Formats: sequence, structure tokens, C-alpha cells
Amino acid sequence: MATSPTPPVLLRIPNSRVSAMPSPGSRCLLLVLFLHLLFAAAISPAVAASQPSYADHCGSIVPESAANGTAMDSDTILQLQNGYFTGGDRLLGRDDNTSLSISRSVFFRPRKLQSTRTPGVVAVQGSLRLRGGSIFVVRRNFTRGRRGLFRVVRPRGPAVLQGQGRVGFDMTGFWSESAGRLCMVGSGVTRSREGKRLDLSAVLKLSYPKSSNITSSLVTGTLESLDSPRSPVYFEPISLLAYSRNMYDYTLIPQVKKMSADTVVSKRSLELGADGKLCSILSSLVNRLRLVYGDVRNSSIFGGTSESQPGLLSLGAVQCSDDGKFHMYMMFSDVNGFAYRGSMRPEKILVGEGLWDLEKNHLSAVACRVLNLKDSLERASVGDCTIGFRLWFPEALTIENRSPVAGRIWSNRSSVDPGYFEPIEIQGLDSNLHPVSGLRYVYTKVDLAKKSCERNDVPNSHGKKYPDGKSASDLRFVMYLGNSAGEMIWAYADPVSVGDTLFSNILTEGIDGLQSDTAVDTNHKFWNISYRISSGFYNGSSDLSGFKGISAEGVYNQDMGTLCLIGCRDIEVEKQAKKKKSFDCEILINVQLYPLDPGAGDYLNGTIRSMREESDPLYFKPFAISSNVMYTTQAVESIWRMDIEITMVLISLTLSCVFIGLQLFYVKKNPDVLPSTSIIMLVILTLGHMIPLVLNFEALFFTNHSKQNVLLWSGGWLEVNEVIVRLITMVAFLLQFRFLQLAWSARSVEGAQKGLWVAERKALQFCLPLYFIGLLIAWFAHLRFLEAQMPGPGSSAEIAGPQSSFWEELISYAGLVLDGFLLPQILLNIFCNSKEKVLLPAFYGGATIVRALPHIYDAYRAHHYIPHIKNTYIYASPRGDFYSSAWDIIIPCEGLVFAVIIYLQQRFGGSCILPPRFRNPGGYEMVPVASG
Repeated sequence: MATSPTPPVLLRIPNSRVSAMPSPGSRCLLLVLFLHLLFAAAISPAVAASQPSYADHCGSIVPESAANGTAMDSDTILQLQNGYFTGGDRLLGRDDNTSLSISRSVFFRPRKLQSTRTPGVVAVQGSLRLRGGSIFVVRRNFTRGRRGLFRVVRPRGPAVLQGQGRVGFDMTGFWSESAGRLCMVGSGVTRSREGKRLDLSAVLKLSYPKSSNITSSLVTGTLESLDSPRSPVYFEPISLLAYSRNMYDYTLIPQVKKMSADTVVSKRSLELGADGKLCSILSSLVNRLRLVYGDVRNSSIFGGTSESQPGLLSLGAVQCSDDGKFHMYMMFSDVNGFAYRGSMRPEKILVGEGLWDLEKNHLSAVACRVLNLKDSLERASVGDCTIGFRLWFPEALTIENRSPVAGRIWSNRSSVDPGYFEPIEIQGLDSNLHPVSGLRYVYTKVDLAKKSCERNDVPNSHGKKYPDGKSASDLRFVMYLGNSAGEMIWAYADPVSVGDTLFSNILTEGIDGLQSDTAVDTNHKFWNISYRISSGFYNGSSDLSGFKGISAEGVYNQDMGTLCLIGCRDIEVEKQAKKKKSFDCEILINVQLYPLDPGAGDYLNGTIRSMREESDPLYFKPFAISSNVMYTTQAVESIWRMDIEITMVLISLTLSCVFIGLQLFYVKKNPDVLPSTSIIMLVILTLGHMIPLVLNFEALFFTNHSKQNVLLWSGGWLEVNEVIVRLITMVAFLLQFRFLQLAWSARSVEGAQKGLWVAERKALQFCLPLYFIGLLIAWFAHLRFLEAQMPGPGSSAEIAGPQSSFWEELISYAGLVLDGFLLPQILLNIFCNSKEKVLLPAFYGGATIVRALPHIYDAYRAHHYIPHIKNTYIYASPRGDFYSSAWDIIIPCEGLVFAVIIYLQQRFGGSCILPPRFRNPGGYEMVPVASG
């Protein structure tokens, strides 16, 4: 596991160890320390006095006044969120479209507000944060370990994206409520691109009225550096703009009511109250509204051509009242990424106020433009309130309209006026997050799906069980799509509705959250079902890029576990995002779900194919569907299995240490048997413990970032046990290496036993060709396996994941050699015809059982657990040995036979297993040597 850098350790020396009378040298040292402390105390007031003077920089704007100690509520006053700024490129880095950058934003949070002796003047303490500018790549070096006795390791850290544009200021000053002016001075800190600390000082001047309306709802001001222009920390003045958070006076509500008089009444109602439900709904629409422009040319809301117009709409800084009134700003953008979420760009925003009409059940607002932005943000103002805005919530969803919200933006100007634009439709981005209850789904393609699919009514002859419509989590799956060209893309299939039940967002609202009051009837065999299929990253294929989003609906056969769906894709989204939707609903999707009680060969598979003729421009070649899914019950079962396997690994390694320890005690009491121990056998056993340590040594001290656990519910427990396993493996290796060292030393010292080296060499000459032939067989088997896995692109074998390399096959073959670790000892006993009890039964029998148990367990696991998710196997892992139905029988039987042979050899002689005519053909026997 990764450890953080070791912090400095403070040592507390007991008083008993300090001499009562310090030496003269100690007195001099104490005197120096005392003078140093006096000097530090003397310069502290000077440092404090060097802070920016409020009177010098703000006295003429808001005169300074003494606080009277009365605290004010700072939660709703003078706050700035997601504001915008210009300038400061020297300090924050450039923010342009040609380099990697994040959008600029301003945040101000007052920490303390106090009234003063001057009426209408408030003392303010707060923090100002500016974020934005360039992003660059840095590499961090970090230190691990301790100094002194331990070696310090400084590995090179991974590449990290960091932004130059982050700076914070701690400000103090005064705010005049009557004049609506705020002036503050303070100091800040940031870091250069090289990581050097930079200390800054600045003055903040804002125009922030106590109460605002639509025309005064923008807060403007500047942040100016107080350092010398020649100073390296100096920055040019920064202009600020944000939306006011103070009290608001509604002035456009009569115009809003007049505008919504001719609106059609909606049947869906929204309950309003003091809980702020309207505000929570509007705030949830951030980056969830899509603009659909008409085919006419004059649809430019911000000027320019229609092709250059934004495609997304977000609502920001929404503030509501209990009577349904609200005010906000609307941000338009083409970016749906995290960097631009909620950021205010004044040239692409509208400021508005509106009302939720309780009678007609829709939201209407009047929006105004932000003017005077050419010179500076300080001169920005709100005007031209001639734009209408309306939102409502549809009564039902369909396959062609999955938007839970709809609306319009239009101009109230005459069509001949310069600022006029054609109406723009608003659609919510497809999402399972439905803000208002009462929504239902209307199926329109179910009959076509039933006609297009075959064998819907075939009974289940295999007795398999499949998920019902009660659990949305089991009906949601991740799949791989592959075409005939070998290109692949992964996608998510999320259920939108099953029957009359509409599921809420599975990821954010929980899998059991239902928006409909109609319960799912679990006695049905067939279910009407709808899906949203959204794809992830793809490899650049033009065919695959068309599957960024598919709406599908059809029939789910619970008895057979089959999905038959008709899909629709928005073909205009790929060509021109701002044109009206045009759907291709000639898509047939067939999916065979994974059973709840899987067996060998069961997996999720299916196809996506076009029902059009090949000559049709919208025709596409079929896609194969494959997936390794895991249901909730199976995931819980797999976690339990992994815990059991961890325990089995620890027990096996502990038993190995015990068996080796018993053998060491045995040879200590009987050192005369050491020369007859096979060196080849001990080398194989030692390498069997050493190779895992060499390949995974980094896991002892550092976290392996390249390894991803399939199940993340373990909370890091697997990583902890992984380190424990490595430590026990190291103990077993050291014990085994000690055994090898003792045998080698005994063999070398015994000069009269030179014949044992000859017998050892003969055993090696017999083993090496045998191991080489086995390696060739493994190589050819690997080649045949690769050929068998290539029947066609997009098949389940191809999409299931990366295939094992020959290196992995070689490691598995090494495990097979380790399974037969007794073979060299058997051969040595034959060539020497030794009758010595070289190995303790607990050693060779216990080691044989330890090597055989994983295969016995694998045979059990293959019939009781998910057989194809092998990357969750901890015990009996295919990465360490050959595992299959045949090998699970062959290897335990081989180990048992070898153990029986060793027992017979140590009782009746090494050649006892040979026919009588081959016994002792000039072999080497151990004979006593008379001492002189």
C-alpha cells in the first residue's frame, strides 16, 4: 500500500537526562537562542504593519469606521459565485481557445460581517478566489521511507495536470449599504509555474448594491495590485463581473403575466412552498438543456451566423420566493464539460426574472441582454428586455422524445428590427433524472418489435432464471459493440421504464427510486421496456460514432431472458447539432441476458442491425454485442468468494512455512540426509516462492496503480491482504532458501559423495528435455487457442477482454513444473538407489496437498460461481497454473502418484519402482566410510 511521506519527528527529551548545571558552551547556545527569539518578537509588529493600509487605498471610497461588535448574517449578503473576470494573464495565465485552459470564475465569501458606528457602513472580512487560465503538465517527486538507517526512495511521480490560474486573497474592508460600494484590501498567495510561492497584495473595489432589480443585478468591480509595477508579483488590473446575491425587487412580473396569458394549460402540476422546490428543480437543469434551431437563417440570438450559435443552455444563480417568483441568469455555451459548468461569460448570458404560473403549470420569464462589454466589465449593464423564455414539463415520454422538460426562447421585437431572431426550441438532454413527479412513458414501437423478433414465445427448456422487471440494477448492463472491421466501443444500457414504472436516475438517485406510483407486476412473462443506450470512448470509426446515443423500446421476455428492441438514433446530432431532430428508427436490437444462475458458456450477447436495405444511406453493418455482467446478488456472492479465497491463500502459505520448518528441524537432527536431497528440487521450490516476489516486489511498499480491481466494494481490504500475502511468501522463500543452502553445503563438504553430483547431473539431463518438450506443447496449445479465439470480429471471445500472452502461458507452465517438484528427487533416488529417509512425510505430503487443493477448489468453483470473470480469482488463479476440467484431475493425481513413489523409495529403495532387471544398474549407493 502507498504510504505518505514520513513527517518530521519531534523528540521530547526527559528532564532526567538534562544536566542541572549547563556547561559554558550550553549557556552560550541558550543566549543565542534567547536573542533570536527577542529579534523575532521585535520584527513581528513590523511585519503586521506592512499589510496594505485601508485608509490609503479605500478611505476615499468608503471611510473607515470602528466596529461596534454586532454581527450580521453573512450567508446571503455580498456573496459572489461563478463570476467572471478579464485580465490578469501575467498572474493567472492566458485563457483562449488554442491552448488547454479552464474557464475563468470568481468566488467571494464573506466570513464575518459587523455593523459599525457609522450608520449604513458594515465591516467585512472575507476571502476572494480567482480560478482560470492555463493548464500545464508537471511531475511531482515524492519521498518515502526514513532518513538515517533506512534508505530514502524518491520515485518519480506521475504526470499531473495543474493550473497556473489559481489565486486566493484574504480581504478586510468596509461596505456602504447606501452607496452600494465595497472596498477591501488584503494579501494573497499563489504559486508560479515552477512551484515557487508568490506573496501578493491587492485592493478590491466592487459596486454591490444592498437591493437590486433586473437592471442592477450585475456586480462589477476591479482587483488591482498594490505591488510595484517592477515587482515580479505585480499584475495588471482585473475586471470582475458577477450576479448579485442580495435582496431583489421584481419589476418585470406584470410583463411576464401578460406574456403567458395565451399559454396552453398543462395537466402536470408542481407544488410550490417554502422548501424551495422550484429553485431546486431549476438548479438541477444546469447543463441539461439543449437548443434546437430552426431551418431559417435569422436565428442568431447573439449575432453572427446561425451555425456559430451555442447549443446548450444552463440556468445559474437561481433565487426563488414562496409565491413562485424567481430571478436568474441564463448561460449559453457549446461545451458540456466540467471546466465550463456554471461559469458566467457575459457575452453569452441573459439576465431574467419570471414566475411559475400555478394555473397553467408552466414557467415564464423575461430575459435581458448584457450591454457595454467592449471596453471593460466595469461598464457592463443590463438592458434590452425583449426576450421571452418559457419552460414546461411534458406529460409523457416517448422513444422520439425522452426530454423531461421542454421550452422556447423567442424575441418580442418586430421581425425587421436588428435584434430580432426566430424562436428557438428548448429540449432537456436525455436523462433519467426527472425533476417533477407524475411523468409516464408511452410505448409506440412495441408492436413492431414483436413482429420483428422471432421465438418470443418459446418456453425456457434449460430452466435458467433471469431478472424480472422489479430491479433496475439487474436490467442495466455495460456492453461492447464490435463490427466486422474489428473496431469496438463500449456502451451503457440503462432502463428508462418497465411496464408503467418509470425509473429515476440509477446512478444519482438510487436503483430503487421510482417516479411512478404504479408497482411492477412480477407475475408477467413479457414486459414492455424502454432503454437508453449511450456509448463511451470509441476508436474513431465513423460507423461507431453514430452510436453515441440510442433510444430503444420493445419487449423483455423474463422467462427466456431476451430483449427485443426497436432503436432510434438522432441522425442530425452528428451532422449539425442545432438543426431539428430527425430520427432513424429502423434499428433492431436483440440481446440475450446473462442468467442469474449461470453455467459454463453463459454470457450476455446480441446484435444491433439496421432493418434498411444496403443501398440506403442510413444502412450500417451489424454490430455484435457482448458483455461480462454481474448482477447484484452475484456481486455479493463474488465478494464473499474473494474473502474466502484470500483466507485460503493465507492458510496455504502459512502451511507451506510450517511444512518447510518441520523439514528444517528434521534435517537439523539428521544432517546425514542432506547430501541425498535433490538440489534441482530445492531450486524449483525456491524459485516458486521467489518469482512472485520479484514480479510483485513493488506491491510490498507501493500501491500498484496499474491494477484495477473489478469489485471496488472491498474498500481496500484486498490490497491489505495482498501485502500480507507477499510478506508470508517472503518468509516461505527465506525458509526454502535456507533448506537449499544447507543441502548445497552438505553436498559440497562431503567429498566422498561425488557420485551424488553425477546422479544429480543425470537427473538434470532427464528433466531438461522433459521440461522443454512440455514447453513446446504449451506453445503450440497457445497458438491453437489464439486461432480458436478468432472466429469473427465482434464475437464474445474477442470482445471479452485482452487475451493471455505467451508470457502468461509461460508462467502457468512454470506452475505446472512446480506441481511436479518431486520428480527430480524421484530421479535422484533412482540413480543413487538411496534408501535414506531424505524428506519428511509432512514436507512432501503437505506440499503436494497445498499444490493439489487449488485444482480441487477450481473444479468446485467452476460449477458454483461465475465461471468467466476470471480476473476476480485470487486463489487458484489462472495466472499461476493450468486450470481446466482436465488439469484439475491430472495435476492432483500426478502429485499423489509422486508422493506415493517417494514414500516407497524411502522405505524400499530408490529403484523399487523399476522392473527387477533395471534395478541398480551400476548405480551409486551410500556406503559408510571408515574413519582413520
